[in-house]
Amino acid sequence: MAQPIDLYYWPTPNGWKITIFLEETGLPYNVIPVDITAGDQFKEDFLKISPNNKMPAIVDPEGPGGEPVSLFESGAILIYLAEKTGELLPRSPREKYLVLQWLMFQVGHVGPMLGQAHHFRQYAPEEIPYAIERYTNEAARLYGVMDRRLSEVEYFAGEYSIADVAIFPWIVPHENQGQDLGDYPNLARWYEAVRSRPAVQRGLDVGRELRRRLGRDMDEETRRILFGGRSSGR
Repeated sequence: MAQPIDLYYWPTPNGWKITIFLEETGLPYNVIPVDITAGDQFKEDFLKISPNNKMPAIVDPEGPGGEPVSLFESGAILIYLAEKTGELLPRSPREKYLVLQWLMFQVGHVGPMLGQAHHFRQYAPEEIPYAIERYTNEAARLYGVMDRRLSEVEYFAGEYSIADVAIFPWIVPHENQGQDLGDYPNLARWYEAVRSRPAVQRGLDVGRELRRRLGRDMDEETRRILFGGRSSGR
């Protein structure tokens, strides 16, 4: 029987990518909460696994050659797990690189830009009109890119893959990014198809009880930990 993977996790879009994949494939895993609102991401034991002080991260006791391996960066983790299981990443080079292309689109554009839209619309201590307009408009542009792609195919790379697993969690908070899925009918169709998958629902439920609702009125210590780049007391 396979030994469970240790998943260092908090219920955010990047964390959900990994729980959704693990639920889709049935790999056993243990959840180790990393409370990013309390500064757990700056603890020395975690930094040994994820030196960029970001979750998710994993430790697989049965890595390549049967030796333990630790990984950070959600995109790298998805590729590793897909290759480990042989699922949600085609083996054909042409199809594989189509998936990786859209995975990199998420890592390089969807996550960073939608995250900025969410931040300036919901978390910044004061409203900054230029930043809100800049990132809301960029979010709309990216939603348009996705909608056009999904007018041609059922899923981003044709078949359901780690590209969809990576993109979906970032569309969950679309309202906080200033987007209405009614404006993107093809993306809305895809969103409902992915959301209805039982494994996706289970992945989104992992650690739901841990999640805190935060906004512009969050306390200054939490804000400093989340957005100041340093932990409490450092």
